[in-house]
Amino acid sequence: MCRIGSARIAAMRPAAMPFAAIAPASAGMPLYRVVKRALLSAIEAGSYAPGSALPSESELAAAFGVSIGTLRKAVDELAAEHIVVRRQGRGTYVATHNAGRFLFQFFHIERSDGLRVAPQVELVRFERLRADDVAAQALGLRAGDSVIQFENRLLLQGRAVVHDCIVLAASLFKGLTERRLRERAGTIYRFYQSDFGITVVRAVERARAGAADRASARVLGIAPGVPVMHVHRTALTFGDRPVEYRHSTIDTTHHDYVNLLTRPAQAQAQADAWPQPAGAVESAARAAHGAALP
Repeated sequence: MCRIGSARIAAMRPAAMPFAAIAPASAGMPLYRVVKRALLSAIEAGSYAPGSALPSESELAAAFGVSIGTLRKAVDELAAEHIVVRRQGRGTYVATHNAGRFLFQFFHIERSDGLRVAPQVELVRFERLRADDVAAQALGLRAGDSVIQFENRLLLQGRAVVHDCIVLAASLFKGLTERRLRERAGTIYRFYQSDFGITVVRAVERARAGAADRASARVLGIAPGVPVMHVHRTALTFGDRPVEYRHSTIDTTHHDYVNLLTRPAQAQAQADAWPQPAGAVESAARAAHGAALP
């Protein structure tokens, strides 16, 4: 008979789930919200990495001491918020950033005829600076703290459409170099997630019409003063902690900002299945001189 060391036996056993049964009387809120918070905390803590499977619904329900219906309601909300994704017949997985999610959740620009594609990204500048007042406030830093700033030109159908100026707290992205940024595979948010363990779950934006300054005009190949849209975005990770501040200058002479309105339960499925089938309900905010890059 083969002898297997105790360490190997322990490694073969399923890892214990980091959850405890919930006492309904002490919850202080609907049970499904307590379950949701516990699952979110476990994902944030790294107990379940991006792309990994969660335990089965029956296992989770038993661990929390709740019904399957309560557990499913919690998971439904996490799926609607793009934290997890359900795969038919395979289970529930921690969501990863991919091209489909990028196009659906974080990129809303398409050509005036409705064509939407992922942009070609060109890095035009990379530097280490001290945070100014605007970036410091957006990222929860102090003015003068160390930051990494880089600029991208985004091309659609060969035309320069977006000039992005992106600022990151240097303390969160240790080891980030121009070469790593230039040679990354996938979207920028996929890069944050895979290389730095930072998952962007949502973003807050403010947009207003304005004129192109000389720097953006040079990057976009337009004349200074041309009408553009300025979009200021703060990308947030778990707990609504800011991880990225971005100022996008957008020339939408030939492009529109299109926002797809959908019920939350449909959101992840549509992100995975983009482009949408004919007849999908859309709300198009079509601006004469600008569009927002989420």
